[in-house]
Amino acid sequence: MSWQERYDAWRERYDAAPKRRAEEEVTTLSGIPLAPVYGPADVDLDAERIGFPGQYPYTRGVYPSMYRTRPWTIRQFAGFADPEETNRRFHDLVAGGQHGLSVAFDMPTLMGLDSDDPRALGEVGHCGVAIDTVSDMDRLFDGLPLGELTTSMTINAPAVTLFCMYAVAAERQGWSLADLGGTLQTDMLKEYIAQKEWLFPPEPHLRLIGDLIEFCTEHTPRYHPVSISGYHIREAGSTAVQELAYTLADGFAYVELGMSRGLHPDGFVPRFSFFFDAHIDFFEEIAKFRAGRRIWARWLKERYGATSEKAMLLRFHTQTAGVSLTAQQPDNNIVRTAIEALAGVLGGTQSLHTNALDEVLALPSDHAARVALRTQQVIAEETGVTNVIDPLGGSWYVEWLTDEIERRCEEEFAAILERSEDGTITSGILRGIDQGYFTSEIADAAFAFQRRLDEGAFRMVGVNAYVDEDADELEILRISAEVERAQCERLTTGRRQRDGAAVDAALQRLTAAASTDENLVPLIMDAVRVDATVGEVSTALQDVWGTYQEAPRL
Repeated sequence: MSWQERYDAWRERYDAAPKRRAEEEVTTLSGIPLAPVYGPADVDLDAERIGFPGQYPYTRGVYPSMYRTRPWTIRQFAGFADPEETNRRFHDLVAGGQHGLSVAFDMPTLMGLDSDDPRALGEVGHCGVAIDTVSDMDRLFDGLPLGELTTSMTINAPAVTLFCMYAVAAERQGWSLADLGGTLQTDMLKEYIAQKEWLFPPEPHLRLIGDLIEFCTEHTPRYHPVSISGYHIREAGSTAVQELAYTLADGFAYVELGMSRGLHPDGFVPRFSFFFDAHIDFFEEIAKFRAGRRIWARWLKERYGATSEKAMLLRFHTQTAGVSLTAQQPDNNIVRTAIEALAGVLGGTQSLHTNALDEVLALPSDHAARVALRTQQVIAEETGVTNVIDPLGGSWYVEWLTDEIERRCEEEFAAILERSEDGTITSGILRGIDQGYFTSEIADAAFAFQRRLDEGAFRMVGVNAYVDEDADELEILRISAEVERAQCERLTTGRRQRDGAAVDAALQRLTAAASTDENLVPLIMDAVRVDATVGEVSTALQDVWGTYQEAPRL
């Protein structure tokens, strides 16, 4: 009996069996319709197209040995209150087996504001650590050798300022720029698409990113100046396809930015990295990561002329999904996070952050942070998933879903290019931002999911299924108002004790250069070296470039 005959016989029995859901309701979390079973008639398992780990098109992983040689980097995101509090958490995480540091900044810092700015009132130290000056950066990394550790900083609008402060702090420890290893997020395009934290209009932000790419290409060979982030796009409500497509499109735009500066992709793209969400739909997430590697490699090679293998590698950090966490029955979040982390690992991530069970309510408590760390360690040490590279490769379903996500991403790229005025992805993205295209598409996706949740088509344990009205109240971490008072007091004292004339002169040089083609990174570094604050650097550039107001849309 042929495969088709066996399939037809099975299908007859399947169709006669009672169903829990109508066939049209069975989709991935993102709405991709799913057949009940997949087989050789659904996908061509082309060994050349799937490839091997570490070989083009890298569907199965960016390195030949993947986790057989070394597991992913455990990089737990941490940052709260003042630099001393976060420094203690960093030391605890390193002592507990973490491999790299990842800094969360508070909202005023993310918005390029000083802690004593009236707009910062009530927000200092609450969603991350408050950093105003290079002295804060010194305290944040006290006792942590910056030339030996790799540090990821999730910061965008004032990213170059924070990078300069980090570099000066390392300099004060005795390290050179060439010693620095780590990653700066810097990805401004996704801010206009999803997260909405900006200082200037898009074009000046791109100019500043171009300056950083040039500077790091020349001076910091171990440092990743841009980490293109899909995480925030997904957390805003996008589908998996939208997350991947918009993120890769942003990455292509930064490739075009570097090339517009006369750089070849082989020279600067190898130090790009990516940051993705690992959501709760296990197989969709694995397929998303596999498709992303293949798309990036093909576009870099065929469209942008990369010849270096390193330029074609989609290396990425993964964080489990914050939006999948629930305030109801928060212990269930441990299970969700473990499943999402496993999807990231089976999808081939290079580093991983696991969310804590209480992050839906507040910054993690010490206990919750430790459970999140141990979740990764159990996966790495006990499950056997590191023994075989891409163990789901060749699965009819996984390969079909990988192909389907790739196909849908290409449709998204085509829609972006239709908006382009000059045939570049960059132009298409900028026009899409101006037209509200991305915001509208993500809002539609978020609404569609919420409707499924409200109607019970998607069942979330503890929310609309298996609800427990008598759940225990969770004890959460609360940031004292004393943190804000003390941080503002330190800032006032620092301003009084610094050389004001030197600060004014450095900021004036920066403002003057902002209207020229001069690379601004050394000038920002000069300013923070004499204790200019985050807010002062932001204001000096806004005086030339202005601010940005998103057009309201219905």
